[in-house]
Amino acid sequence: MPEFQSAAVIGLGYIGLPTAAVIASRGTPVIGIDVNENVISTVASGAIHIAEPDLDGLVQKVVSTGSLRVSTRVEQADVFLIAVPTPIDDDKRPDLRNVMAAVENISSVLCPGNLVILESTCPVGTTEEIARRIARLRPDLKVAGNDNAATNISVAYCPERVLPGRILSELVNNDRCIGGVTLHCARRAQRFYKTFVRGTCIATTSRTAEMVKLTENAYRDANIAFANELSLICDRHSVNVWEVIDLANRHPRVSVLRPGPGVGGHCIAVDPWFIIDSAPDLARVIRTSREVNDAKATYIFDRAVALIEEHPYASVACCGLAFKANVDDLRESPALEICHRLSARYGRRIKIVEPHIRELPSSLSTHGAELIDLDEAIRSCEIAIVLVDHDQFKMIPLTERRHLAVIDTRGIWQDMPMREFGVLPPS
Repeated sequence: MPEFQSAAVIGLGYIGLPTAAVIASRGTPVIGIDVNENVISTVASGAIHIAEPDLDGLVQKVVSTGSLRVSTRVEQADVFLIAVPTPIDDDKRPDLRNVMAAVENISSVLCPGNLVILESTCPVGTTEEIARRIARLRPDLKVAGNDNAATNISVAYCPERVLPGRILSELVNNDRCIGGVTLHCARRAQRFYKTFVRGTCIATTSRTAEMVKLTENAYRDANIAFANELSLICDRHSVNVWEVIDLANRHPRVSVLRPGPGVGGHCIAVDPWFIIDSAPDLARVIRTSREVNDAKATYIFDRAVALIEEHPYASVACCGLAFKANVDDLRESPALEICHRLSARYGRRIKIVEPHIRELPSSLSTHGAELIDLDEAIRSCEIAIVLVDHDQFKMIPLTERRHLAVIDTRGIWQDMPMREFGVLPPS
């Protein structure tokens, strides 16, 4: 008989839903739990509420076969996997209310032999706190890590490390770092992940696994900050940053990333603050990287305002709202921040081109901004601000966009013989 005969996934967002579908497709019955009734009704119908290649077909299959059920109420299972949002508050401190609410919900149905796994990105020590909280809520259970006696509830941490647009493939093929509050917990969680993961599943402590996740995103944030800071310096010296990076990267031990309008997404723009909050006196490079990347959106906004003021009656095409190319995810997107500020200032003159969404966020539409397609934007606008390097934008030849005054924050229209971001400074 299989060790894990059922699983419950708490949170059916960008990570939880694909994870639930993959587990269900491997033969383990899954109950997906979410507090959003619209999400539940959508998934129950076999549809999806997020854009991710091939996810719609997989969800439709596992729902139709009964392998994946959904509910707003938690049910008993052998494994409970928590994949809820962990944002930061207004003071840049971790907000773990969603995680702890999930822990309280599952505690009421826990049974001896259950395995609780946290996948949400959290500060170091959170998994241990979950074990302590379960022990307080359910004193009838013996929770791992709380005493030296035999335990019957295992608690572990396994962060996701997937790329939007390739989630299904990376959920299965990427290596996983699996930390337990005890080594026994880590081994149990390791056995569970091996039921659907082809990548190497490496067991460690929960604190190490938590720090690994934060390290991965802080490292990427720092490297992006270097590129963004370099772009500002090149701008000041009238040097083409894209050429500088291309030539510098010919060095065999140099690999500079490409700059942009900032950093977005639910991971890189948020997770480094967890490290900063835990060690503010030590995390100096990490803090500076966050500040550099957060400030980049204001820099681009100021550049856009300067260009628009030179063309007082021009319509402005803001190309891209997502936090990265070829996805619909707007979380923490610097492009969205820039467009919001521009629409608040210029109203109906701002036209938004985002091929991956069907309607604008209310923060934009209330100011009069309009969602239009790329062809219409090129025909009707005089200014273009490239904020996201969607493939669709890359396909527009120079002959069709020669009339546009451009700020290109992603370096995809470098052949424009006009003043561009990273090419010539403002006059």
